[in-house]
Amino acid sequence: MNDTPKLLWAPAPDFTRNSRLQHFLSWLAEEKGLRFDNYADAWAWSVADIPGFWESAWQYFDIQAHSPYEAVLSGGPMPVYRWFEGSTLNYAEHIFRQKNAERPAILFQSERHALSELSWQELERDVARMAAFLKSEGVEKGDRVVAFMPNIPEATVAFLAACSIGAVWSSCSPDFGLNSVVDRFQQIEPKVLFAVDGYQYGGKPFDKTQVVLEICQQLPALKKVVLLPYLDEKASAGSLPSGISWREAMKTPAVALAFEPVPFSHPIWVLYSSGTTGIPKAITHSHGGVLLEHLKYLAFHNDVHPGERFFWFSTTGWMMWNFVQASLLVGATIVLYDGSPAYPSLDVLWQFAQDARISHFGASAPYLLACMKAGIEPGKSFGLSSLRSIGSTGAPLPPEAFDYVYEQIKSDLWLCSMSGGTDVCTAFVGGCPLEPVYEGEIQCRGLGCALYAFDDDGREVIDEVGEMVVTQPMPSMPIYFWGDPDGQKYLGSYFEMYPGIWRHGDWVRITSRGSLVILGRSDATLNRQGIRIGTAEIYRALGYIPEVKDSLIVNLELSGGRHYMPLFVLMDEGQELTESVRGQIRQVLRSEYSPRHVPDEIIEVPDIPYTISGKKLEAPVKKILLGFPIHKAANPDSMRNPGSLDFFVAFAKGISR
Repeated sequence: MNDTPKLLWAPAPDFTRNSRLQHFLSWLAEEKGLRFDNYADAWAWSVADIPGFWESAWQYFDIQAHSPYEAVLSGGPMPVYRWFEGSTLNYAEHIFRQKNAERPAILFQSERHALSELSWQELERDVARMAAFLKSEGVEKGDRVVAFMPNIPEATVAFLAACSIGAVWSSCSPDFGLNSVVDRFQQIEPKVLFAVDGYQYGGKPFDKTQVVLEICQQLPALKKVVLLPYLDEKASAGSLPSGISWREAMKTPAVALAFEPVPFSHPIWVLYSSGTTGIPKAITHSHGGVLLEHLKYLAFHNDVHPGERFFWFSTTGWMMWNFVQASLLVGATIVLYDGSPAYPSLDVLWQFAQDARISHFGASAPYLLACMKAGIEPGKSFGLSSLRSIGSTGAPLPPEAFDYVYEQIKSDLWLCSMSGGTDVCTAFVGGCPLEPVYEGEIQCRGLGCALYAFDDDGREVIDEVGEMVVTQPMPSMPIYFWGDPDGQKYLGSYFEMYPGIWRHGDWVRITSRGSLVILGRSDATLNRQGIRIGTAEIYRALGYIPEVKDSLIVNLELSGGRHYMPLFVLMDEGQELTESVRGQIRQVLRSEYSPRHVPDEIIEVPDIPYTISGKKLEAPVKKILLGFPIHKAANPDSMRNPGSLDFFVAFAKGISR
């Protein structure tokens, strides 16, 4: 466990010296008399003095408050802390502090639209007009405004307009099923819906006009629907209740863009849990909480500078869309793409990175793995001179994918693997411009994030796998779950195992060097003969088998103390699951890890089930195999490929429980 993995990158002196984190540390020395020899010492201070750190961040970023705070932090224990009580501010106001005539605010491309840009002047004009429209429709501070839109500039405009007047935002991607959208939006009773008539993905058009109509019919509080003709220029809002076209809404006479001051803890948006086993939890964040956290993470841990171009492949239904918008806070140009990352080929986003001169390129770990398995060599095929960081999240990034980034994309890149969640709309752990990158490891714990690995007895462990916990409050923790008046859903989600301590539900190993390895979800743990195995270890080993495209593994606890650990594999096109391939799988798991990692059975499946946001459904599949009815095990409307569950339902009938 103490063996140091291969060093892949170390920051050059200029890189460190010019980083925003180093600037902050120098500011702390000058303004506060706080001097640190290394990042570990700075992190230790930031979690030992939580109020001191976050007040320093407030001052460093010159937060514009319309009324002052009385105390940085009060209350407790978690989750009942109150942050910067008494202060009023607005998240959108801090975005427009960065407007600049010399650089665009947004770059955009889709499968159907060539690369284009939107200036800060145009963005401010459009947001002012849409904010005026919302006000003319009676939208007030605290009202909900929702969107059923792709990752396009109009979604950003609608969000910033709602945010500027203190309305609460929420969005779903148009690839969500009807029930999935209704399950989310019904909970928060929106007053206005922004929608598109359809979208294109993978070269195919998807008409959503009927779905939009049905969404409207199931949202009784809805007063207005704004339709953007996106798939068909001639699409009309006439059939929608109180419908109006985007173009007509934008004709509302605008006054200068103004910002409604709201309390620090005023809700800014509602995000949702994946909803794989029931109605998604409506996770509500605050203006001030995400403002401080996003400024901190994007400046100090992503090192995004004014004028740089920040891209993360996402949809409006994933928290990374919100995170991309946040890069405007630090003066970046946001780069948006709408379409499939594999159409017309896996090269499309690398071509986009070249053409848009992207500085920071973010994607999911499965996307980078897909490029690796397909033999894509972006560094040879494209000019990536502007690219200085690669971000990865959504699943653990295996060591061989780290090697792929440095061997086939760019040798002097900074690889910022990160892990966080919808729960906090940020990363708990991620990049550090002062530290090296080691193969397979996340660089550091974020400043102000008191994250540890706990054993079963609630004791901190180092160089051992443990439950990921956060022992001190973070400003971007949810203020509440919408529709959870007594807070029981909130408490049950994070605080049941360790009262007063946030348990996130991931396995993590924190090294003695301060780096980290995420080993998958702890609620899908493989317990073999008393030994806990992270599913990420299995998936990493299978990366060595070229015939295997994807996989899913669960461990079932059966009657009489029996255990059954089947491995389900999706074979690559043209490949078969032969006894030879099964032998390779067993051998690599045994040699890379241990005999305990070898499954009891290896079964070929037609597809691996995923949520819309790209997470494998390990826990729901386990429930199905244990005999749960499918409607109690999974919510098909939250899935990318609900038909993939049919195999597991049939397979479960043959298991002797």
